[in-house]
Amino acid sequence: MSAQPTSSPAVSKWRRIARWLPARVDRRVITAAWVTLVVQIGIVGTGGLVRLTGSGLGCPTWPRCTDGSFVATEEMGIHGVIEFGNRLLTFVLVIVAIVTFLFVVRMRRQRRDLFWLALIIGLYVPLQAIIGGITVLSNLNPYVVGLHYLASALLVAFAAALVARVYATPGPRIRAVPRWYAASVHLTSAAVAITVIVGVLVTGSGPHSGDGGASRNGLDPAFMQHVHSWPAYVTLALTLILLVGSWRTPAALRLRLWTGLLLATEAVQVAVGLWQARTALPIVLVNIHMVLAMVLVAAMVAVVMHIKEPATKAAPERINANA
Repeated sequence: MSAQPTSSPAVSKWRRIARWLPARVDRRVITAAWVTLVVQIGIVGTGGLVRLTGSGLGCPTWPRCTDGSFVATEEMGIHGVIEFGNRLLTFVLVIVAIVTFLFVVRMRRQRRDLFWLALIIGLYVPLQAIIGGITVLSNLNPYVVGLHYLASALLVAFAAALVARVYATPGPRIRAVPRWYAASVHLTSAAVAITVIVGVLVTGSGPHSGDGGASRNGLDPAFMQHVHSWPAYVTLALTLILLVGSWRTPAALRLRLWTGLLLATEAVQVAVGLWQARTALPIVLVNIHMVLAMVLVAAMVAVVMHIKEPATKAAPERINANA
């Protein structure tokens, strides 16, 4: 009788690792999704510090820090340390993205939503690093810097969607709120997007360029602050409508919670915005304002993700309304 072939120790090891990876959403997957969201928001804060401390060209080239070194040198001072430190955080994002992807790869057939979100985030992180490099090579052109920030906002949106979906039941979903409410949610999303985009233009016109020699976009800062406030107040008003309307939506959607969180974020954001505008834009308040904008994006995505419910749990009247 011939001997049965045996797997090599290396193959067996990889099989054990593969079996250890989650086959369904568990605590590891949920934790990875939340860590993804936190680090994506956090990198905006550290990137803001680079800009607000005038360290945007602390490493004057890319992908090297200088023409002769990949790391900051002693001669570059604190600005080099700050900029290089922020670049190193990209590797943290890469590691988190890889771990998150590995945690959902075994469930790629039954949870394609998680698989594709994790894959998009994983591919987007190096793309965002390249955009960051282009900002340095463009000598901190305000429009390229603005694109870098908006790209971060999109990454935060994907991460927030991932967090929402790990708690969701897989399968087809249908609208669980009245048409007017769903339309109001999407209108509020548009207002949030406009507010963030105009905020980028405001920052590009202001004093915090990231480096003393960097250009500005030429727009009038005082006027742009007023323009920025208009969509912000529209967003606030629309969110109030969503919060009031949420009391007539199914309790299981938890829209009262998410619209309440969205409104609270907006209220704090408006307060910080007014405070910084009246105190000559101190860097601490400006950085808080930048980070809160990412929290606002995440909260808005959470609201959008909770206006639908699994078709298997929907009441008959809602199924008929969506037919």
